[in-house]
Amino acid sequence: MASVSESRSGGLFRGSSMWGQETCDSYLIFPGETSLADWLRALIYFLGLAYCFIGLSAITARFFRSMESVVKQTRKVVEIDPRTKLENVRYEKVWNYAIADITLLAFGTSFPQISLATIDALQNLGEQYAGGLGPGTLVGSAAFDLFPIHAVCVVVPKAGELKKISDLGVWLVELFWSFWAYFWLYVILEVWTPNVVTLWEALLTVLQFGLLLVHAYAQDKRWPYLSIPLGKNERPEEWVPEEADSYNHVDCLDDESPEIVQVSENENNIVDIFSIHSNNGSGPAYHSVPSSEVVESSRDQSFQKLNDVQLLSFWKQQFAEALTLEDKKLRKLDNIYLRHAKIFWQLLLAPWRLMFAFVPPYHIAHGWIAFISSLIFISGIAYVVTKLTDLISCVTGINAYVIAFTALAGGTSWPDLVASKIAAERQTTADSAIANIICSNSVNIYVGIGVPWLIDTAYNFIVYNEPLRIQNASGLSFSLLVFFVTSAGCIAVLILRRVTLGAELGGPRHWAWLTSVYFMMLWLIFVVLSSLKVSDII
Repeated sequence: MASVSESRSGGLFRGSSMWGQETCDSYLIFPGETSLADWLRALIYFLGLAYCFIGLSAITARFFRSMESVVKQTRKVVEIDPRTKLENVRYEKVWNYAIADITLLAFGTSFPQISLATIDALQNLGEQYAGGLGPGTLVGSAAFDLFPIHAVCVVVPKAGELKKISDLGVWLVELFWSFWAYFWLYVILEVWTPNVVTLWEALLTVLQFGLLLVHAYAQDKRWPYLSIPLGKNERPEEWVPEEADSYNHVDCLDDESPEIVQVSENENNIVDIFSIHSNNGSGPAYHSVPSSEVVESSRDQSFQKLNDVQLLSFWKQQFAEALTLEDKKLRKLDNIYLRHAKIFWQLLLAPWRLMFAFVPPYHIAHGWIAFISSLIFISGIAYVVTKLTDLISCVTGINAYVIAFTALAGGTSWPDLVASKIAAERQTTADSAIANIICSNSVNIYVGIGVPWLIDTAYNFIVYNEPLRIQNASGLSFSLLVFFVTSAGCIAVLILRRVTLGAELGGPRHWAWLTSVYFMMLWLIFVVLSSLKVSDII
């Protein structure tokens, strides 16, 4: 792909004016693109960007399978009874709930933004100013996570059903570190070293992610002096109960017959706009899995006994299903327009499904290989997204910061939305759904901005012995101030719902929808004011 350095200025893009008053010499695939009209190129690139976001929604399905397999991992614990001297064997989960929410769930679903920001930083190594695409996307993603995703989650429970946070202490800790992350970013940009980021500031930003993990774990375990003295209710045994139709885990027999009866990885339920919101019986069915630790351990043992032939058969089945339309489900649709729309959607997804069939089955190594492979594919999509954003800014003249915190923030936050929606739908509490939102915002700053800035500041320190300059820091700082004010309004309503209704999510339908509309209005306020500031209108 041709260089787009001509359209960069300090990490933000100042491309040609609209409709070709200047020529953008950058192209996506072949040089002939530059001969097309700018409006046509802009349309093509926007469609390409949308198709990348569809790819992110498709890889989300495999990402969840691998993530749930990782979280379900158990370990054998043998204890000796001091009186009888007999061995007591029990199986406990390897992952702590709070740590799993912050690392696997929040980090995994925020990986599109993190990889996009990291790629942008690598592309700007040696430049005078830091790239603005990453920070703009991450701040915009924070607003999208807090407002639209809360708006979706609050109406997900059935009418009258209430889902509340069972461990308020952990939520308060996560909320504190989330707000502190954005306050810390504002201090760096405007107070401590205005418009400049030093190596130590970047390093401290990254290290605070470790402090978040330690504090959340201390609160979950109720360590003295490090935890808030609040009680907690028991969360469900399953972190996210399994999905009957699309997961079809191994059906195990007793210990005397560990033979695999059935393993079917149905890829037909790829996360999409038609199936994920279905509540009429045609979409995914959910059920609670028995919480017996013996059942969990026998499942893990059965996965370990899978031989190479069986694993290869699973992998082969992935490719076969990627090339197969959902004939059975299509025949059940009476509406011909909906049937045609679903066929079109499946054809649109087909290239992504075929590509993601290369992700190894999640049965291997407790899902770790599939988990890492999914993140690699997400990074690849993020790389294409950065190139498309360069081109859109170049041919339209739209400030890339505006593109970053609107289109890119919403598109790359799709895995966050799906994760929180599924957790709100399938768990009996609101812990994972809301924790994913809050923790994703923390991860966005400590890792998503911290790591790219650490790369750039370290390079500048070693090569030039200079700090990293931030272009348009005032616009980013203004967005942070707007985010603080609107997020305070969001949290206040969640607290009000807890006091009046007894739960953060669900409740009477009219109140749920009213809350949802309120959250969406807060998001619109953030987007409009930030866009006006970047455009020098306010």
